[in-house]
This record gives sequence, structure tokens and C-alpha cells, in this order.
Amino acid sequence: MLRWTRAWPLPYRGIGLSSSSFSRLPIALSSSQGGTEPRPLASPSGSDLSPTLDPPARPVPLSYKFLDGEAASPPLVFLHGLFGSKTNFNSIAKALAQQTGRRVLTVDARNHGESPHSPDMSYEAMSKDLQDLLPQLGLVPCVLIGHSMGGRTAMLLALQRPELVERLIAVDISPVETTSSSNFPNYVAAMRAVDMANEASLSSARKLADERLRSVIQSASMRQFLLTNLVEVDGRFVWRLNLDALAQHLDKILDFPARQETYSGPTLFLRGGNSQFLPPSHYPEIRRLFPRAQMQTVPNASHWVHSDRPQDFMAAVQGFLA
Repeated sequence: MLRWTRAWPLPYRGIGLSSSSFSRLPIALSSSQGGTEPRPLASPSGSDLSPTLDPPARPVPLSYKFLDGEAASPPLVFLHGLFGSKTNFNSIAKALAQQTGRRVLTVDARNHGESPHSPDMSYEAMSKDLQDLLPQLGLVPCVLIGHSMGGRTAMLLALQRPELVERLIAVDISPVETTSSSNFPNYVAAMRAVDMANEASLSSARKLADERLRSVIQSASMRQFLLTNLVEVDGRFVWRLNLDALAQHLDKILDFPARQETYSGPTLFLRGGNSQFLPPSHYPEIRRLFPRAQMQTVPNASHWVHSDRPQDFMAAVQGFLA
């Protein structure tokens, strides 16, 4: 029997509109054994650190969902891309848990979904969040499956802490800069420009936001994806994404930290056949950092491989696990 457990959700009233602090911090329930022992969430504020130095990344308590299964096999851990959330993988996570019998974890990255906001949006910080969370939940070593931004987070974690990663799947992303193939800076700017202050309902706020975004984002499906981040906070309609942090660090998100170490575990780079994010010119750098990397293409899929071709995506994952 499948059983979802999850971290206690961060209420939007607690998040407020600040990108770096919280008025209230909730308690998260441990999901590793389905128990009820509470663990307090630490504040992500770094007010005691010197502003003149680059402090080490402080982990924030990520929101997650856990699907229980057999403990004999490494669990599957899904990391979403920019503007996404753990719900992007709900149906796939459930299907793979049923088909493989494995435990499955889906996670909200910092500044996304129900996870806390933080001014730090580096891959080092996102990797540190997982280095803190996964051992707490007893989910190491694991199979890391990351899409886009989540794929780069997964890559960095595998390079930094290879003992935590049994194998790695990076979905339509590489350790090579992708600014030229991305419209994401325009998306962030368009979302920040939307003013929903006078809207009376969520539906009217989404309608207004859709109209404002249409001039920049022609794809209706992309606009609908972004609109899943529109929420009500204390009677106001706002983006649950920390757009200020995303805008400030977007150049880092669209690149990958320079690394010299390698990850020698089994690795799959899964690309969409219609996507420009993972061209053959990136393969040499992939093989330098991930010497056991395999390349596989899902035909007729865009950058959002798992959304466009879910059955093909799951078949590729299961083939790699076999």
C-alpha cells in the first residue's frame, strides 16, 4: 500500500512578503518513519554573519512529500526545475513507487513551493539543503533525479558528496552555461512587473496575470505553469516564488559552478528531442565530470521531458535502474 507523508506545510501567512525572514516558523513532522516526533524549523536568516564575507551556505528546512516503500533499494529523490515545485512529479512519483516498490521523495527547492525563502539562491546552498535533509530522513544513498535547475543541484551534490548518491539522472540540463538557450530572465521580469493589488479573487488575479504575461510569454502552457505559483497571502495575491532572489542570482542558476572533482557513479543525461538545453557540444564537459555518463534522447519532448512524455520518461528511468 502506498502511503504519502509530508513535511508540515509552511503556511503562506508565515512566509509573508519578505525574501529573507519569517514572522512565524512552523513545526515540521518527521516523515522518515511516518512518525509524529516534531522537529523545529531553523530560521534561514543569517543576521549573525559578517556582511563583508561570503558565509557558508546555511541549510533551510525544505518542504517535501515522501512515498513509503521497501528499504532494500535506494530511494528515488526528485528535484524540480526553476519556477516548479514538488507537485510537478506527483503522478510520476506515485507511478514509479508502484512499479518499482521503492521509496520516493519529492522536494521543494528553497524559494519555491512551500519551502522557506532565503536571499541565497546558489547551487552550493541548494546542495547543502539536501545534504542536511536526506541523511535526516535516512534516504542515503539515493537515486537523484533532477530536472533543469534540479538537475544541476543533483550534479553538484553528487560531485561534492558522492557517498550520498547511488546514481544520478539529470533531465535536459548539463554542467555548461545555458543563458543563450533560456527565456527565463524574461519570465522573471514579466512576473515581477505584474501588479495584482486590487484583484478581488484568485481567479481574477490569475486572469490579470495571464494577460500581463501574454505579451512576453506566448506559450499558454508555460503561462499556466507559472500561474501555479500565484497564491493568496493575508488577503493579497502574490507569487510564492522569491522573485527577488531569483532575479538577483539568475546568472548563477543558468550556469554551473566550476568543479574539478568527478562523480564516478552511474549517470544518465536524459534530453528532450525538441530541446536546445543539452546540445552535443556539452558532452565533453559532461564526460569530464561524470565519466560513466550515458546520453539518452526522448523524442518529441521539449525541455519539460517528464511533462511532455511521462511514459517515455518513466521507461527511461526504469531502464537506467535495471
